[in-house]
Amino acid sequence: MAHSHGHTMGIGTAREARGDHARRILVVAILSALYVVVEVVGGLWSGSLALLADAGHTLSDVGALVLSLVAIWIAKHPATKRRTFGHTRAEILAALAQGVGLLVVAIFVSIEAIERFGAPREVSAGVMIVVASGGLAMNAFGLWWLRQGRHENLNLRGAWLHIASDALGSIGVIVAGIAIEAYGWTWIDPAASLLISALIVYAAVFLLRDVVDVLMESAPAHLDTDEIRGQLLAEPGVLEIHDLHVWSIGSGEVSLSCHAIGSADFEAGDLLRRLQQRLRGSFGIEHATLQLEPEAGAEVCAANCEPENSPST
Repeated sequence: MAHSHGHTMGIGTAREARGDHARRILVVAILSALYVVVEVVGGLWSGSLALLADAGHTLSDVGALVLSLVAIWIAKHPATKRRTFGHTRAEILAALAQGVGLLVVAIFVSIEAIERFGAPREVSAGVMIVVASGGLAMNAFGLWWLRQGRHENLNLRGAWLHIASDALGSIGVIVAGIAIEAYGWTWIDPAASLLISALIVYAAVFLLRDVVDVLMESAPAHLDTDEIRGQLLAEPGVLEIHDLHVWSIGSGEVSLSCHAIGSADFEAGDLLRRLQQRLRGSFGIEHATLQLEPEAGAEVCAANCEPENSPST
């Protein structure tokens, strides 16, 4: 029986990536914080709920971005005797808080918008358009600035989604302002607010879905466990693969464990090396724990080491 362990991404590479993510998030957080003030002043001046809703959304962006920075700082801390996987899940918890925060903002904006339908207010469309256009420009820069790494890092993706939904909200405010200016449709201001709320909910649901997948230790969406099993079985000397588990420790950090039954003549060191190379080359999995067992001990393992809820072989 033999075991093999690896390290995900490489400690140095992971730290460098987090440092780059932190710098990118900090820039967007500062710009967003400055623009919250502009949007609040513009919203109060113009009387636009849509603009104030967008300001509230931007404020939630700032909170989420700060939360992301704190999570990245926590995740940099090394593993301890108690937290043997380190602190990378802090980023996942931050993404969870971001998703919940988005839903809370959406609920409050929706309630105010519904009340305004019954009592429309005068709105200064020109101020709405100018302020929202500035917000859209800032959001466009934020989306471009945060584009790198968002597919690999759930925390960064959460920040990017905040900015994306805020950009769509700014577009909604601009369209509402043009409609009010051209046709005097004051009802479109709360209508735009409801649209912004819907966009916020949409972003939150997708983010929370990914967070739940990580917390439930689901296999990452980009990996097919049947394909992994098939490729491991394709290695000469492998008779059976069972007790296969694939999960994410944190954003972009995938781990795998499984039991492999080798033929009577297998050489443990060589087989481990080939299986590790297969996992690394085909799936990018570098943190794998492989338990090799001789064919003679297969019956004992089948009876004792595979839990009832393990995926079937």
